[in-house]
Amino acid sequence: MSALLACALAIAIPVFAQADPSTPVARYGRLQVLMGRLCDSNGDAVQLKGMSTSGLQWSGGIVNDDSFTALARDWDCDVIRLALYVGENGYATHPELGRIVEKAIDLAEKLGIYVIVDWHVLNPGSPNDPVYSGAEAFFAQIAKEYGSKPNVLYEIMNEPNGSLSWARDLKPYAAKIVSVIRAIDPSNIIIIGSGTWSQDVDLAAADPIPGTNLMYSVHFYAGTHGFALRGKISRALAEGAAVFCTEWGTSEASGDGGPYFDASDEWLKFLDDHKISWTNWSLSDKNETSAAFKAGTGLVPKAMGPEGYGIWTPDQLSASGAYVRAKIRGTPAAAP
Repeated sequence: MSALLACALAIAIPVFAQADPSTPVARYGRLQVLMGRLCDSNGDAVQLKGMSTSGLQWSGGIVNDDSFTALARDWDCDVIRLALYVGENGYATHPELGRIVEKAIDLAEKLGIYVIVDWHVLNPGSPNDPVYSGAEAFFAQIAKEYGSKPNVLYEIMNEPNGSLSWARDLKPYAAKIVSVIRAIDPSNIIIIGSGTWSQDVDLAAADPIPGTNLMYSVHFYAGTHGFALRGKISRALAEGAAVFCTEWGTSEASGDGGPYFDASDEWLKFLDDHKISWTNWSLSDKNETSAAFKAGTGLVPKAMGPEGYGIWTPDQLSASGAYVRAKIRGTPAAAP
């Protein structure tokens, strides 16, 4: 048995009491896209805020009862994105990582929060590369097992990159995967990436995939991206596309440098102004700026909070982690 499989099988799902009616899923229900906006089941626009895991092959330990409870209740996350890398020693070589995704979906359901199942295209950069040949079977399985759940969203290609054309390379792939999911799950949100590491959202919006409840992802890092990328997002919105920022960081695109809090503030104001949902990169204790936890401090909360569940202590949080937690909660961040 591989270490990854042992880790996946060791993740136990706790028995929770009946779902809290104040949870995000209880408030918003099954999400939908109306007039280019993410909306709740009543048709009112909503903005979700939360966190993305790092690659589950490296940081799958975040998927546990204590960590998810802390994210849902102490951080007030509406949504957690599950970064299932496929290449880079990920799902293509370790399909047992799918067990971690399933456990995470079950935990999130019991806590009443949303999850984004992210097919993490990165290296190689084309979703049509043979390493990603399992996409149809994977999404068919997830849709069959979880498509009836209102808290599941699909992200079908993380960051396509390299010499790719939307019309030639990416749109046909996206249309194929959307069709696979829709044959089983007719309504849950599907999020579609674009070229240049999901920055060409304007090109995708100008030639969209037909269908309902479809959104387009955009990714930014505050130390690298700014006005020009916000212009591309504005053009996509003007085309009527619904946009979800499924990955952003307080650092440079490398994951290091900064943190750039002033630039992050500018970005988050833009997202708030346009009611664009977001998940921050990432739930990791890697030695890099964008990690939410200080290097080597672990992914499990170390203290008991006043309400009887585990919380991460201030000395576990990185400067970025403390800042993003405050932004999700809507409270002032402590001075770094």
